[in-house]
Amino acid sequence: MTKTNKPSFISRIITVTKQSLRGEADFDYTSGNIRKAVILLAIPMVLEMMMESVFALVDLYFVGHLENSSFAIQTVGLTESVLTIIYSLAIGLSMAATAVVARRIGEKDPTKAAKAGMQAVIISLAVNAVISCFGFIYATDILMLMGASPEAALHGTTFMQIMMAGSSSIVLLFLINGIFRGAGNAAIAMKSLWIANICNIILCPILINGLGPIPAFGLTGAAMATTTGRTIGVLYQAYHLFNGRGVLKIIGSYFIPDWKQIKAIVKVAAPGILQFVIASCSWIFLANLVAVTGGDHGSAGYQTALRIMMFFILPAWGLSNAAATLVGQNLGAKQVDRAVKSVMQTAKYNVIFMATIMVITLLGAEYIAAFFTNDALVQNIAVEAIRIMSLGYIFYGIGMVLINTFNGAGDTWTPTWINFFGFWLFQIPMAYILAKVLKMGPTGVFMAIPIAETAITIAGYILFKKGKWKTIQV
Repeated sequence: MTKTNKPSFISRIITVTKQSLRGEADFDYTSGNIRKAVILLAIPMVLEMMMESVFALVDLYFVGHLENSSFAIQTVGLTESVLTIIYSLAIGLSMAATAVVARRIGEKDPTKAAKAGMQAVIISLAVNAVISCFGFIYATDILMLMGASPEAALHGTTFMQIMMAGSSSIVLLFLINGIFRGAGNAAIAMKSLWIANICNIILCPILINGLGPIPAFGLTGAAMATTTGRTIGVLYQAYHLFNGRGVLKIIGSYFIPDWKQIKAIVKVAAPGILQFVIASCSWIFLANLVAVTGGDHGSAGYQTALRIMMFFILPAWGLSNAAATLVGQNLGAKQVDRAVKSVMQTAKYNVIFMATIMVITLLGAEYIAAFFTNDALVQNIAVEAIRIMSLGYIFYGIGMVLINTFNGAGDTWTPTWINFFGFWLFQIPMAYILAKVLKMGPTGVFMAIPIAETAITIAGYILFKKGKWKTIQV
């Protein structure tokens, strides 16, 4: 009697990893092993979000070594804070696209999935055109409103104008990736961010510092490089969207406005956008509060810490995106219990990841901050911010999975209300009291962040257990 050789644990992991990076377009996420389903989606999604976070870090690294680096860092940070309004639009529409596309794929109707995705593209381009024009025209005023000094605002105006002018690339990059994720093809989403980042990493030092006949554009060069990189990433997405080889088959008629479909998408997307606008406005208020109480160096230190924090948090957000796809497709297939199990498995992986990151940032804060800026004052504030904010990482990880669960089910109102109470009625007042009333300055702002995020996660878990999200129709 011969023995059957079972593959070892390591070989199984390698096989699943290869499958996830290739993109298993024909894999059915509504049946089979849940852990494998989570991993197949999570690996490319984590790598995708790591690449999104690299955009800001690459800019931060190169501008942090320019003359007047505190102005440059502050400009990058404040512009990113303003761009969170664009990110809110992009993420909200992306969540709606993921929810609707995943639900249709779960129902085995890829034609309706493809049409819904293209209607979301129409909405995103129309809305973003208005926002980007406003941001371009009033760039200097916006920076000053955010707390930048007049000198810093003038120094960063061109940077912000270029970023706002190219913001349609940000929206499309998020949105089309959301469409791919909803269809279960997270590998294409990942590769588009890799390509965009590679271009950005190559172009940043060339356009910032100059090379041969190419002049040194300084801070402006960072904006040029980032916008160009993102645009190339969108072109890569478009190629795979329209080549007819994937689950979604796109035809020209899908771009004719279908007002019934648009209304259905807006119904899901509007609260999704609002939930991130609420969060974004909170971050903008905190950035202003730090700038007012901590000056230019305090603001630069905080913005440095935020960029570093986002570098670590975005991969966890990518992992939690797996919950959105799995919940959407399994609810579409009427597999409610499987949707719940998928959420718990994803949350478990995210807790392990964020606990590891918490230890790394607590122990290595000085080395991480020093890598991104030579200014000792900026470094000291960044180290303090990194350590305080990292205390909430485990709760961040759980909270992200819960938010993506609600959004993936199309229940975008629940996390919107959680964000409203958690950020505007709790985090902002607490930060103001700690920073100004109790005279703690930027330290008070740093403390308010993990405290509020912990409360938001607890509220999210209570509402998750109530189960309203299981009954939402999209």
